[in-house]
Amino acid sequence: MPKLLLMRHAKSSWDTPGLTDFDRTLNARGRSSMPRVMKALADAGLVPDHIICSTAQRARETLALALERWNADMRIDMTRAVYEADAAALLDLARDCALNDAPQVLAIIGHSPAMEDLAGMLAGPQSDQSALKRLAAKYPTAAVAVFDGGWSDLKTGGMRLERFIVPRDLPEA
Repeated sequence: MPKLLLMRHAKSSWDTPGLTDFDRTLNARGRSSMPRVMKALADAGLVPDHIICSTAQRARETLALALERWNADMRIDMTRAVYEADAAALLDLARDCALNDAPQVLAIIGHSPAMEDLAGMLAGPQSDQSALKRLAAKYPTAAVAVFDGGWSDLKTGGMRLERFIVPRDLPEA
């Protein structure tokens, strides 16, 4: 069954005055959280064959850290559209990918609030209730919402939130 991974970029730095939001880099906490997240995804057998990633610096750095674990052959699309997207635009990107590429596992690496808005939109009544409550409470940096369902289920309430991975809940990698 196809899987959709909605990954919010890792924690970024605000330490450089005058740096644009688009150019902010990861901070030490962001870099240290990714190995734990990636181990959890790997342990669950979640390796995408297609990634759509924002071109913002912190998203590119998150992707680079993810690729240290995700070293399989995959298609990677870098697009500013993810940075600028709201939930509806992200959903359109996912649908286009699903129709044109039909990946088994699609990952989108993006930003708040679009990621949590899309996750909340997609989660249907068959979702894991504990994961759904945690997602509704907060969608922190480096968190990953894992959905399953057919690509035709990419619609409001159409997918099952299988799990919600949050770095602070994970052991050191």
